[in-house]
Amino acid sequence: MPDTEIRFDVQGMTCASCAIRIERVLGKQDGVETAIVNFAGQEARATIGEETDIEALRAAVAKIGYNISEIDPDDDRRSITERYSEEARYQLRNVIGSAALALPLMAIAMLGPEAAWNDILQFVLATIVVFFFGSQFHRATWKQVKSLSPAMDTLISVGTLSAWIYSTVVLLTDGHLFFETAGMIITLILLGRYFEARAKGQASNAIAKLAELGAKQARLLRGGEEVLVDPLELAPGDVVIVLPGEKVPADGVVLAGRSTIDESMLTGESVAVTKEPGSKVFGATVNQHGRLEIEVDAVGPRTALAQIMKLVADAQATKAPVQKLADRISGVFVPIVIVIAIVVAIVWMLVSGDVAMAVRSAVAVLIIACPCALGLATPTAIMVGSGRGAEMGVLFKNAAVFERAKNVDTVVFDKTGTLTRGAMTLVDVITDGDHDEFLKLAGSLESGSEHPIGKAVALGAEERDIELEPVEDFASIQGKGARGRVADKTVLVGKALLFTEAGFTGIAAWQDRFNVIAAKGNTTFLVGWDDEVRGVVSVADTVRPTSAEAINDLHRQGISTVMLTGDSRQTADAIASVIGIDEVVAEMLPGEKSEAVAKMQANGQVVAFVGDGINDAPALTMADLGMAVGSGTDVAIEAGDVVLMSGDPLTSVTAIKLARKTFTTIRQNLFWAFAYNTAAIPLAAFGLLDPMIAAAAMAFSSVSVVANSVRLRRYDPR
Repeated sequence: MPDTEIRFDVQGMTCASCAIRIERVLGKQDGVETAIVNFAGQEARATIGEETDIEALRAAVAKIGYNISEIDPDDDRRSITERYSEEARYQLRNVIGSAALALPLMAIAMLGPEAAWNDILQFVLATIVVFFFGSQFHRATWKQVKSLSPAMDTLISVGTLSAWIYSTVVLLTDGHLFFETAGMIITLILLGRYFEARAKGQASNAIAKLAELGAKQARLLRGGEEVLVDPLELAPGDVVIVLPGEKVPADGVVLAGRSTIDESMLTGESVAVTKEPGSKVFGATVNQHGRLEIEVDAVGPRTALAQIMKLVADAQATKAPVQKLADRISGVFVPIVIVIAIVVAIVWMLVSGDVAMAVRSAVAVLIIACPCALGLATPTAIMVGSGRGAEMGVLFKNAAVFERAKNVDTVVFDKTGTLTRGAMTLVDVITDGDHDEFLKLAGSLESGSEHPIGKAVALGAEERDIELEPVEDFASIQGKGARGRVADKTVLVGKALLFTEAGFTGIAAWQDRFNVIAAKGNTTFLVGWDDEVRGVVSVADTVRPTSAEAINDLHRQGISTVMLTGDSRQTADAIASVIGIDEVVAEMLPGEKSEAVAKMQANGQVVAFVGDGINDAPALTMADLGMAVGSGTDVAIEAGDVVLMSGDPLTSVTAIKLARKTFTTIRQNLFWAFAYNTAAIPLAAFGLLDPMIAAAAMAFSSVSVVANSVRLRRYDPR
């Protein structure tokens, strides 16, 4: 049995070092191949074997002070946004209660008279704040100490307890009290956690917003009558009615009616799409005009919306390569800081003999050095960037995409269905013999083809009132054409090479007329039977209206462009001249596309490939960045790093721009997180930073990193 991926909710994480610790423990358990823990998403994912004991995984994580619970992939679980909303409300209650005591505590400590009652009142207020409102830090620290795995809570707990214990001892003797320091540290850090939870909720709301897009009810056709039901009750084969202005409740196929549907929530395109009998429709899209009768073919986790939500969640659960450095630092940071704080306290006592100053400086080091911002720098940017991408019809499948996109210098496009619409139409039929017989034989042969070009020839013949004959012994010759028997004749349709290899005559006689048609940009083929070429047919695929704009936009970013196609050189050059592409590689066999990508990479180019067909899968996999058009085949989508839900070439430009912007945000976050700790720890160690200011600065650093990531929600590639 192959390994499977299992997902867990994680409770108790407060910083990146918590996530690293859980990841390390899970990864060491029997049967676990890989483990990834997402701090910002409060989730763990493990690739496990069939015999892996889930209870053993839970127990191993519980030993180090955290709780994990398995997520059923088919259940709608509580969203991360909702969880952060609850966290924000919980921390707000703590902040209000703590501040109600800590502010009077600071006032009487700074302005009150020197009297025994003043000192005792400070002790009482500080004790309530530190041990009641700050209990979450001490409980977490106790678990971390028992498992010999200190984390951010350890620094906060040790810092506040040090100030409280020192002040309590001094209260019984004589000296300067730090009760207000302990109280305000707790209050300010709780305030920071409140703002952080709110900001992380905003950063993580992409999946929640997608879930809210679904229809709230469905008009099920039951016994000839319409019955309102919950969309979750629908099953494949059910028939539903969707009226103008209503949302489609599930994926399906139109049985009757004609309308336009707003699919912008899936594709990011604002132009409505016409639907008629046989058209595919998707849940959560909006019917605009006519009444539609739809047969349901996918519900629940198999709908397009659910798959989009899964792709976004998968991307948010992965780690970018740049995060590895931050993880390594976070993993050893807390023990190092504790050692630094102890050394600072000892040095201050040896140099100055001032115990109060030694305690004050050590506490400041402990509080200022909490690595929260470092742990949030990467995952929050990825959460917002992937969510914003989903809104614009761009689905990033993993976090590494954001880093790879920054180095792309060449974008390679497949022609058909990517730069062109992919909807072929028969435009030219040239023969010196019987026109109808010629078209009948060519159309009949191509009626056996699944290729869009072949279908266009067959459909074109039918539209011209030609009655097609059955085809026998049909064979598609990859990259060359097709062969089969129609009306007792062996018919070939394809490139000149196919006819040459078959020993046909008359190829040279048709070459000039072939070249004239191909020069117009049409996809052109020879047609022949009985060992002789009889004429030429061509189909046209119109260029997408935004192809030229997309190519120009890439050029403005300094990115070169290449078009790969199996079409003739004349056809490819004609299209390239219209859209302004830099380089054309034509007349390629399907397998040669990946070879062309590999050759560019060997020349030092960093290649992104955009394609939609099954033949593009090897090239999508080979490229440094594979972008699969979502309207294409499942194989192509599976092979890509990015799924473009719209066929608009501008979406590929949006994907690169957004990925680069997200990575820039990650670098900004990491820079400020590193710079903050690098600059602040020496200030605290030399006594230049009050512990209360350190607490405020530490809280602000985490909030600022998340807030910088949240700015991506408003990113517009234009």
